[in-house]
Amino acid sequence: MLYFLAEYLGFPGIFNLLRYLSFRTGGAVATALLIGLIIGPKFIGWLRVRQGKGQPIRDDGPQTHLAKRGTPTMGGLMILTALGLSVLLWMDLSSPFVWACLCVTLGFGAIGFLDDHDKVTKSSHRGIPGKVRLLLEFVIAGFASWVLVQQIGTNLYVPFFSNFSLDLGWFYVVFGAFVIVGSGNAVNLTDGLDGLATMPVIIATVAFMVIVYLAGNAIYASYLGIPHTPGSGDLAIFCGAIVGAGLAFLWFNAPPAAVFMGDTGSLALGGALGVIAVSVHHEIVLAIIGGLFVAEALSVIIQVGYYKRTGKRIFLMAPIHHHFEQKGWSEPTVVIRFWIIAFVLALAGLSTLKLR
Repeated sequence: MLYFLAEYLGFPGIFNLLRYLSFRTGGAVATALLIGLIIGPKFIGWLRVRQGKGQPIRDDGPQTHLAKRGTPTMGGLMILTALGLSVLLWMDLSSPFVWACLCVTLGFGAIGFLDDHDKVTKSSHRGIPGKVRLLLEFVIAGFASWVLVQQIGTNLYVPFFSNFSLDLGWFYVVFGAFVIVGSGNAVNLTDGLDGLATMPVIIATVAFMVIVYLAGNAIYASYLGIPHTPGSGDLAIFCGAIVGAGLAFLWFNAPPAAVFMGDTGSLALGGALGVIAVSVHHEIVLAIIGGLFVAEALSVIIQVGYYKRTGKRIFLMAPIHHHFEQKGWSEPTVVIRFWIIAFVLALAGLSTLKLR
């Protein structure tokens, strides 16, 4: 909105700063952070009144989690509010990349909200049926992937190789949708401890903030041998808004959490990471940067598959963060060590920009 206004006026005086992505990205971080911190206390109070008993806690989960009963959920609404307002304020309204990302983020957030609302109002753990949820996710992700294909083409680029790609044709739309849905659900599975999903999402988003800025600049992209996607640099603003909103939420989600993000937040943030990666042809790099989320999802798949075949479990409990809790690690220990892993994986993912 501000960029549109400045462009209409011809970027006079101080408005000339809005030409620069770095300035608008910093503005998006600060705005989302400020909005989140301002609305947080009243928002949490409103959720507590509306939800009463708060998020249901599974009796078959770690017993230490039973003390968290009564903590309100759907805190993802705080994140989406701060993120959405910040992005709309600082983005270039003509950018199809940002609109595609907003579509997925808000769409997945809406699906997560319906799931959370069902759990809270019915005091159950079921939520909306899994097949219905996946179908809705694929519809939204497929539409966003189709929009992006019009801008970026259908090539799948492989890291560690300069300008090496495979043309997937229109199957790329399906592939992109799979990446987005997989990312959304992987982050959703990770969100099981106070602050566990929030900080790794912030770390991964900062890494992609660097990637989208470089990919959107023809000179940097050519020098690094990465695919150049004109216009994708505006996604740095979107990433900045995620970082600001995530930090604001973490202020209230830090142990002991005053609010949980719920599926409303985790599904939306995971989907956002997926669509950002698709936008700049870094889907494979997402698996490295978001390796923590991949490990969490794989632990569930392996656990369920092995149990169905043998009747036995590989992990003491899945997702894998619960396995370490069962082994005696305290919740803060698990969370901080997983943060460290997320940071190392983000550095590893960024290293692929030069190792080509």
